[in-house]
Amino acid sequence: MKKIRLFAFCAFAFFSCAALCSALPKGYGSIELGMSVDEVKSELKKNTDFGYRGDRDVSLSPKTKQVLIETDASKNAYSFFTRCWFQFVDDKLFSITLNLNEKKIDHASIFTSLSKKYGNPSSISPKRSAWQDDSIIMSLERPLTLKYIDNAKFQKMLDEGNVQKTIEEKSKDEFLESL
Repeated sequence: MKKIRLFAFCAFAFFSCAALCSALPKGYGSIELGMSVDEVKSELKKNTDFGYRGDRDVSLSPKTKQVLIETDASKNAYSFFTRCWFQFVDDKLFSITLNLNEKKIDHASIFTSLSKKYGNPSSISPKRSAWQDDSIIMSLERPLTLKYIDNAKFQKMLDEGNVQKTIEEKSKDEFLESL
């Protein structure tokens, strides 16, 4: 009898969360994974929170022909962002990286909000919490970065061995080379 009650409770908890938890977002606000460069640029122009300054924020990697939009919102007193990166693969938005302003918002508040809305993370460690489904990986990383990644494209790149270094890894390499 106790096993039946335990099973019923677990089933109820699972289905309650499934009913109450939202599907993972495809991006932040009006900017969604899979959009074209021009669509993202248009949306960035409409939202001053990102600090987008136009085409000077857009770069093209000569080796991979991949587009990267890097914005600086640190001068916007009302923005919760400091810097943002929008990475394109095959001319479609593949990842969104949002560095958040630690003076305005804290990790615990964001983690709590995401957990309430999307349920418990799929994986958690001291440095990273991630929510994941077949389409999206959304992660909250320390000190305070929110990322959205096209999971289907990411898995395909892993299978093909085409995964590039992260922006942080590239920045570190470039810094070390400049010494």
